[in-house]
Parts: sequence; C-alpha cells; structure tokens
Amino acid sequence: MSTSHIRNFCIIAHVDHGKSTLADRLLESTSTIPRREMMDQVLDQMDLERERGITIKAQAVRIAYSADNGNNYQLNLIDTPGHVDFSYEVSRSLRACEGALLVVDASQGVQAQTIANVYIALEHDLTLIPIINKIDLPAAEPDIVAEEMEYTFGFKREEILFISAKSGSGIKSVLNAIVDKIPNPNDSPTEEPLRALVFDSSYDQYKGVIAYIRVVNGNLQHGEKIKLLGSGHTSEAMEVGTFRPAMTKLGSLKTGEVGYVATGLKNLTEIPVGDTITVISNPASESLTGYQPLKPMVFAGLFPTDGESYRQLGEALEKLQLNDAALSFQPESSVALGFGFRCGFLGMLHMDIVQERLEREYGMALLTTAPSVAYKVIQTDGSKLNIENPSQMPQAQNISEILEPWLDLSIITPSQFIGPMMDLVTTRRGEFLRMEYLQGNNKEGSPSSRVQLEFSAPLSEILMDFFDQLKSRSQGYASMDYVTSDYRQAQLVKLDILVNSQPVDALSLIIHRERAYQHGRSLVIKLKTLIPRQMFEVPIQASVGSKVVARETIRALRKNVIAKCYGGDITRKRKLLEKQAEGKKRMKKIGQVEIPQEAFLAILDLDK
Repeated sequence: MSTSHIRNFCIIAHVDHGKSTLADRLLESTSTIPRREMMDQVLDQMDLERERGITIKAQAVRIAYSADNGNNYQLNLIDTPGHVDFSYEVSRSLRACEGALLVVDASQGVQAQTIANVYIALEHDLTLIPIINKIDLPAAEPDIVAEEMEYTFGFKREEILFISAKSGSGIKSVLNAIVDKIPNPNDSPTEEPLRALVFDSSYDQYKGVIAYIRVVNGNLQHGEKIKLLGSGHTSEAMEVGTFRPAMTKLGSLKTGEVGYVATGLKNLTEIPVGDTITVISNPASESLTGYQPLKPMVFAGLFPTDGESYRQLGEALEKLQLNDAALSFQPESSVALGFGFRCGFLGMLHMDIVQERLEREYGMALLTTAPSVAYKVIQTDGSKLNIENPSQMPQAQNISEILEPWLDLSIITPSQFIGPMMDLVTTRRGEFLRMEYLQGNNKEGSPSSRVQLEFSAPLSEILMDFFDQLKSRSQGYASMDYVTSDYRQAQLVKLDILVNSQPVDALSLIIHRERAYQHGRSLVIKLKTLIPRQMFEVPIQASVGSKVVARETIRALRKNVIAKCYGGDITRKRKLLEKQAEGKKRMKKIGQVEIPQEAFLAILDLDK
C-alpha cells in the first residue's frame, strides 16, 4: 500500500475520559474485530487494566478502512495510558505517529493531564483532532467544554467533533477526520537503507524480544539480518508482522507502517526502546532521534516474606522488566528483612502496579518498605552522593548540604476549591506560582468557574496521599499533573527507628527537620500497637542522629513466679522476684524482637 493511504495516530486523554471505549468503537465499526469477539477495553490485555479501568501498557493495532471517497486506508492506532505515572508510554507512542485524537469528557472538561499531553504532542509536531466525548451523559455540557478547548488550545468550534464512544454516535466523523486531517507518513524511496524506530517491546519465551516498530525508511523483510544502531547488537528478523490486534504474520513491513519484529534476543537491554533497527546488507549511517532515558522518581525496597524466595523474586523482576522498561532494580540487604531488591518506579501508581503484578503473575509474597525519592548530598570534602536509600545517608558531621527534587505542579479545579487546594500544597512546603481562569460559560450563561493553579512543590511531599487528599478536598473535581523541575537545598534529616536499642534500617526515613518529631512520635506509637509483647521490656525509639526525639515502651509479659508461695517469710518471695528480674535482664541482652509485616506498612499509613 502506498504511504499516501497510511495514517498513524494515537489517542490521548485524561484518565477515564473514554479513550479505550473510543478505540473499541473504531475497531468495531471497521470490523477489525468480529462482533462475536468484541468486549469492553479490547486493547487492555492485562487483568489489572480491566479491573481498575485504566490503561497501563500502550497497545498498537492496524485498522483497514474504506473511506467515502472510495479509497482503502491503513490506519495504525496506538492506544495510550492517561495516568501521569505512565506519561512515558504516551511520549513513546507520539514519536511513532503523525496525528493524535485529543479526547475530553463532556461532563468533566479539560483536565491537567489533558493539557500536559497536548504540550507533548505539540513538541512532536503532531496534528490534533479535538473530540468531546460522552455527550449523551445527563451531566454533559459540551458547549462549555468546547469553549474551554477553544480558549485553552486555540481550536475553532467547527474543528471539534462531538461524539459518544459508548453508543457509537459520531464514530464515522472521527474516521473521516483521521483520513482527511492527519498527514500521511513522509514518502521515502524504498531503496533507502532501512531505519525503523523501536517504540515499545515485549518478551516471548519462544521468539525472544519482540520489538514494536515504526518503519521510517526502507522495507524490512522476513529472515533479514538486522542490527541495532544504538546498542550494536545483531540478530535475525525471525518473524515480521502487524497487530490486528493479535500478532499477525506478514512477509514484510514497508515505509510508514507500524508492526513488530521478533528478534530472538533474550535480553531486553540488547534492544532498548528508542533504538533504530537497520539491515546488515544495506545499513543506515545515522540513527533516528531516540527517547530520553527514563529516570525513576520513587524508590522502595521489595523483600520476600520468605527468605528462601529471594532468587525467585529476582527472576520475577527480570521477567517483569522485559515488559516494563521503566522498572529498575538492584540487590540490597537489610538487617531486619534479609535479602531483597531496591526498585525504582515512575510514581506511586507504577509501584502499586508492579507489586500487584509480582504477587498475581509470579505468586510472590512481598514486603514493601516506605517509598523515598533520590536525594543529592554534598559532603564537607566537596564530593557528591546520590542517595536512593536512607541507609546510604552519611553521618551528619560529614554533610554540607542536602538537595531534594522539586516538581512543577499543575492543578485544575472549580474556583470554590481554590482555598483548600492552596492549603493542601502550602502545608506540604509548596510554593504558589500563578493562577489562570479557564474561559467558558455554564448553562445559565455566567462565566466558567474553573481555574488552573500552578505550584512548585517537593516530590517527597507529593508521594504518599497527596492525590487522595486532592480528590477529597475538591469533592472529586480537581485534577493534577506534574513534571520534574530541579533540585533545591532543604533542611532534611535521617529519622532512625530503634527497636530494643537496635536500629531497623528498613524503617528509616529521610524527612524535613520540622516534621521529624511529629512523624517519629506518630510512628513509635503506631509500632507499639503492632509489635507483639515479649518476655522482656522492649523500648521503641525514634532518633535523629544521637538525639532520641520520641520513645514508647512495650511492657514485658510477666510470669507470676510467687504463685506457689502460700506463706512464710517475705524474703522468699523477694528472692524469686529478684531472680526473675536478673533473668529478664539476661534475656533482654540476647532477645530478638520479631517485627511483623504490618509494622513496615505503618509508615505508609501515617499520613492518611
């Protein structure tokens, strides 16, 4: 097929604005999937995606469409996630496309992640088709949302499509707009050397690493010897094909087409996302512009509850990393928890998804330590350290200053919740930057009351329950998006927890000095209720350096050693009690306190 009849596009939207449903209707209306095989969220292939109603992994599919002008078109759709934690999936999809469908919910309007995705699309010079979805809902206000889109993004009213993906209303107009407005891939002579962009990958135990590619120049034939220009690895195109949406074999992939190539390679690091594939017989001289390497934002320790499962956890993480390039991990050990792995995640949702996939798909029973962010420490001798684990923090006397990562935070909320939003961010050391009202009129004709607030805030303060508090204080109406900005100096300290005078490294935290006492006090009180009583007294202490800032004591279980005394001299009873006291002192010296799993989860619950 000529490249003039190829259209490559993706769907971008905020969470729950209907992009997966729109993809379902596009597949159904073009008979890409037989009606008897159709189901909701057909491109969301993981059980977790269906249960949570979110897209986690980008999926590609080829659609054959016969347009009203009599021509047959090849439409390559790449479905994308909407949550901010998976924005890297969105950027990878956009690099393989020439256009994007921008979907906005008619009842919720423009959201923070919508604006962020539009900026990413504009950076990649994509053609946008604005779509207002869910116009059949009772709470829908399509005219108000259309005004918001005109004001925020500069669209013209006649450009905006009004549809209902659930009922199928307006789907035909979407297909026609894709054909008419999205440009075809740039024509490139087939004689040019092959250059194919790797925008995603997965792993198959029989076929090895399967690279999802967009062919930019030349053709890729089945059985050709291929080379990765970036990593330098060579292999063979064991299988070439496309997605319909299941993998379908083809003889070749031509310029402008989207598909896959099974490489037979056994390690995902040998074919990184963003690399360029060429053929050894006629190699290209220059690579395509790749992606920025992913930087984990959140770090946490994953430990098996059964120490013998350490090797199985390592194998499970390796297999999971083959399908999730954003996951990073390295071995670590803890005195309290034994051997495990320090993992890097893109955010709290990403961490939650990885943990649940490990438990479901690989049967792992896990204990997760408190998440932290990456700090930079400048020591008194001028050297710099990257701290991803509180246990790596040097002694206080060796620290000149500590730098923590900050975010540029954008919140869109109804104007009546400006006060609660300001309070939420400023109490977490955030700084207000600017405020802008989104133009539009409601059903009564009065001006729209939605406002966009922009802040700077420390990443560590946004980690835990910020999103839950955001929804709670705005009655569910506010939305947020963030991007990393820079590192700033902060008065941070390491808060250690000592159980029976022994530090428990898995419970250590890096926290702002002003919150150290309050957080330490809350934590020792919580741990007192969770750690079982022993035959000896157990002190629980929170300390900053050598200074104890909070303490609670778990009273000892006491055996009544004088129960057998029915009379006689009081000295007999005293001797028994003194002997018991000496025994408890000896026991305390050698006694080991078993800390239950709930104690480590207590850190996550303190701020909620």
